[in-house]
Amino acid sequence: MATTSVAPESRRTSRNRKRMAKVGAVYDVTPVPRNPHDVMARKADEDHPPEAPKAKNKWLTASVVEDAKEVVGRLFDEAERRDPGHKRRWVALVDGNNHQIERIGAEAQARRLEIAIVVDLVHVLEYLWAAAWYFFAEGDTAAEDWVCDRALSVLEGHAREIATGICRRATAEGIATSKRKNADEAARYLKNKAPYLDYPTALASGWPIATGIIEGAVRHVVRDRMDVTGARWSVSGAEAVLKLRAVRANGDFDDHWRFHLDHERQRVHNSRYDRGIIPLAA
Repeated sequence: MATTSVAPESRRTSRNRKRMAKVGAVYDVTPVPRNPHDVMARKADEDHPPEAPKAKNKWLTASVVEDAKEVVGRLFDEAERRDPGHKRRWVALVDGNNHQIERIGAEAQARRLEIAIVVDLVHVLEYLWAAAWYFFAEGDTAAEDWVCDRALSVLEGHAREIATGICRRATAEGIATSKRKNADEAARYLKNKAPYLDYPTALASGWPIATGIIEGAVRHVVRDRMDVTGARWSVSGAEAVLKLRAVRANGDFDDHWRFHLDHERQRVHNSRYDRGIIPLAA
């Protein structure tokens, strides 16, 4: 699940104020066991590492009105429809948002199922790169080696040790507290998210460890239509467009349109007869 901002405008929202759109996805994967070096393989030394798990039967949902609780609940409803007996392994991929993690845990507890929560590796890499530029000059190729080495250590299950090492190096190099913000944030992120950075288990079990599916959904469901220069939406209009784009992305538009036409016919024509009203024509 991910969030992105859109710019709805109504009488109750000020001009240029943005609301967050919540986007979630449910999909099936066939496990593909890997190791950290498979994930971080470079072109120069890679030995045909196995491909990451392929997503199948993808289903999307998006909303600018509903909160995270409702969107997460809908994701669980769809997953439970696919696995009503809870016989399959459930894995939740997140970007580290604490509220999302809390809602996933609460929903799993309410439904009495076990779920593994994994933080997206790409977000970890972003924090490591932000920290790297405090230790290396911009453009220094040594920064890439530094990030790669620490990413491998995180993938091997040493997130807390890497966080400690980042703080220790920043202190040893005498970087002022006011100038080491990104380094401290990277260390804090690794420490706080360590319970959800169990990549050794995830890789050995063949689970996905990146949220490419949801990031792609944010782009083509939300941003390609909503996040364009000068776009302004009513809240209800933005919600309707997001719902339709999700329906279309799921391949359900034809069924939805038949359902819509049938209910419109019932509402416009048949409902008057149901109430005993017989229209007369002059």
